[in-house]
Amino acid sequence: MSARPDPAVDAGVRRHLMGVAYRLLGSVSEAEDAVQEGLARWYALSAEGREAIGNRAAWLTTAVSRVCLDVLKSARVKRESYVGPWLPEPVPDAAVLGLSPDPLDAVAAEETLSMAVLVLLERLTAPQRVAFVLHDVFGFSFAEISEVMGRSAGACRELASQARRRVRTEGRARVTRGELARSVAAFKVAWETGDVAGLVEQLEATAVATVDGGGRVSAAREPIVGAEAIARFFAGVRERQPDLVVREMLVNGTPGLVALDAAGAVLATVSVEVAEHGIRALWVVRNPDKLGAWRDVAVSRVRGLCGGGFGVW
Repeated sequence: MSARPDPAVDAGVRRHLMGVAYRLLGSVSEAEDAVQEGLARWYALSAEGREAIGNRAAWLTTAVSRVCLDVLKSARVKRESYVGPWLPEPVPDAAVLGLSPDPLDAVAAEETLSMAVLVLLERLTAPQRVAFVLHDVFGFSFAEISEVMGRSAGACRELASQARRRVRTEGRARVTRGELARSVAAFKVAWETGDVAGLVEQLEATAVATVDGGGRVSAAREPIVGAEAIARFFAGVRERQPDLVVREMLVNGTPGLVALDAAGAVLATVSVEVAEHGIRALWVVRNPDKLGAWRDVAVSRVRGLCGGGFGVW
């Protein structure tokens, strides 16, 4: 690597690259590996070759996206052997993943970091996901995306269109951030008190809860369906671990819950999707391998991370 600081890969560019890679892969560790591989390809160029590249951030984004595309193509095979449901890795501070001001559309950027949308992106094909994220979130032209995909610009346009239609058809319910926060707060109160009826009241009758333990900790191996079953599951968790501490904070940039033990270690994150008649989906990440970004989040920082009404409510 160059001995001198390279303006092409300053902290802002690295955040941008992480923002792209995380949205494409749903895993912090895999995103970090993809960014490192992209940077290795950059530094493998001669100094003259790097100097000749006009838009260095775009070159690096293309390189990282190509790595991510390869990872996505093999990800489905790996996840077939995963124990229980696989969920994207939650993050405590979305800003470090290029949330703002880097992406072209800040609203789209925020939405594509939410657990609800990341789960939806998992249902797309690898080419659809890459085309959609690069075009709709980061403003890449289809000509530029064709360089990543090895397909024509027209084919990339169609891939992005297919993904966009699916996101709109299956996308999350449109509720205000305040409504989401109020639902999360009410669910927290009912969970803390073991109030089954109160939990049911916050849930849609056909709500679904998905728990990712990865075979590393105890977790439901199948999605939990129905308000009553979900309420009893959460109440049972509270009964089995009465010292559980539940905090309201941002998970992937949106209001959610974090469960900690008495010492302040994060045991799980809970992300929710709220519809007209209550919470319709919950995503619980318990796999400790996916909570690495939260291990340094002490209780005091949990309180401070989400100021302005998103700390300890």
